[in-house]
Amino acid sequence: MRLVVDLNKCQGYAQCAFLAPDVFAMHGEEALVYNPRAEEEQREKLARAVAACPVQAITADGLHGTGATHAGSDEAARESSDAH
Repeated sequence: MRLVVDLNKCQGYAQCAFLAPDVFAMHGEEALVYNPRAEEEQREKLARAVAACPVQAITADGLHGTGATHAGSDEAARESSDAH
């Protein structure tokens, strides 16, 4: 899976780092660092992280089959909640 975070949109809320700590981490109080090539085992955590981003800064290609999933999309939120 390929991840892209729009660092101009990112406000450092760190929801992604909380939900997928093996992929996202905060460096200092506001700087986000992440692995743009996440492992397949992180799929469920990434779906939650994408859905939880309050500013919709995360795009994940290949997260739900083909295509891109953006934070805050109804489909990502629904699939994330269905996983529980």
